[in-house]
Amino acid sequence: MQVGQIIILNGAPRSGKSSIVQAIQETFDGVWMNLGVDTFAQTTPPKFRPGIGLRPGGERPDLEMHVPRFYAALYESIAAHSRSGLNVVADLGHHDAYSKPLNILADCAGRLTGLPVLFVGVRCPIEVILERRARSAADKGYVTGSSDDPMPRPVRLWQEEVHRPGIYDLEVDTSLLSPQQCAEAIRWRLDHGPQPTAFRNLAQSQVGWSPPATGSVA
Repeated sequence: MQVGQIIILNGAPRSGKSSIVQAIQETFDGVWMNLGVDTFAQTTPPKFRPGIGLRPGGERPDLEMHVPRFYAALYESIAAHSRSGLNVVADLGHHDAYSKPLNILADCAGRLTGLPVLFVGVRCPIEVILERRARSAADKGYVTGSSDDPMPRPVRLWQEEVHRPGIYDLEVDTSLLSPQQCAEAIRWRLDHGPQPTAFRNLAQSQVGWSPPATGSVA
């Protein structure tokens, strides 16, 4: 059986990742499963949320021991879907700004070794993200700017940390491109190459690293 294509979208909250996922699912050929952060949150017990959505800053060290296992399980599921011939698109917000480095992205990349993965950086200027947060704050509870704090620390940290180390196969800017245009850019990259290498390079960066003493990485 032919393995399914995997697309990992990485960016800050409100950068437009979920809209790109929707465009991919609606317009790409074949079956495209969404295994992103919002989907995973629905399966995470409330007392352990936000789980893989834990924001930068080391604010919840009591939850951090679980996060590497959550990510490991998610990526093993992504791998299983691909090996079953299903395409996967996952919108995530990878960072390593916990109370101590967890090296999660490199571990996740290693779990997809041998599978076709396109790693896409979804960028958006912080001013645009703040505008989007303000529009969604009422019904989703997003932290947003105010006259006293126009650029809140959580928003700034996401913007600073989510694109480290910034190794991607493709980057899109959702302040310049619509979700459909971003999806088309991704399709063109898949169709015309070159061969994606970002996840292979990230997996190699974990050489010499060992899991935390808590055994939190499966």
